[in-house]
Amino acid sequence: HVLQRALRDHGDKVDRSRMEESISRIKNAAQRMEKCQDISTLRGIEGEAAAAYFDVFDQLITAPRKHFAFDGRNRRPPRDPVNCMLSFVYTILMHDVRSALEGVGLDPQVGFLHKDRPGRPSLALDMMEEFRPVIADRLVLSLINLGKVKHSDFVTEERGVFMKDETRKMVLAAYQERKKEELTHPFLGEKVALGIVFHLQALLLARHLRGDIGAYPPFVLK
Repeated sequence: HVLQRALRDHGDKVDRSRMEESISRIKNAAQRMEKCQDISTLRGIEGEAAAAYFDVFDQLITAPRKHFAFDGRNRRPPRDPVNCMLSFVYTILMHDVRSALEGVGLDPQVGFLHKDRPGRPSLALDMMEEFRPVIADRLVLSLINLGKVKHSDFVTEERGVFMKDETRKMVLAAYQERKKEELTHPFLGEKVALGIVFHLQALLLARHLRGDIGAYPPFVLK
């Protein structure tokens, strides 16, 4: 949906053939997931879909590419400003989702799709996948494309690229503002603030696990 929206809104500024190819690869992955019978294969297909998405993520950046070049996802530590922002916002998002899960009585350490490891909030990592494109990715792209962040807001060190303290505060403030935006929940049909959706999805998952609803309705916002 993020890539299709970019084609609609900025079709003249992107490499249309690359974008359409990635969209096709993601759709193909989604179809294969429907027939998938084991978790290892499912993880592999998800990895292919993520690769297809990030292969064209640079096309979504309309700011000067020389300052915000993106050549794939990297982290621990990030090696460019775009990955630096993505990692930071993903971390904030994960903590919000973790709090939402704990608030409805679920253990964020016990996941379904991410492997369980000591100290790893696997269930929070599972659920945050639903929110990464619509909340984190769009926020980062918006801040870059609108000129809210500049190349000078980052520090490049031998061990990686990092945001300055003032920049980190600004991104955090923008994230909090993003959570105040209202939308119509795709399953409940009610208008809610984006920041409330974490709790609603955690509540729906808890209801499903307790047998109150037959299936978990994922958050898919077009």
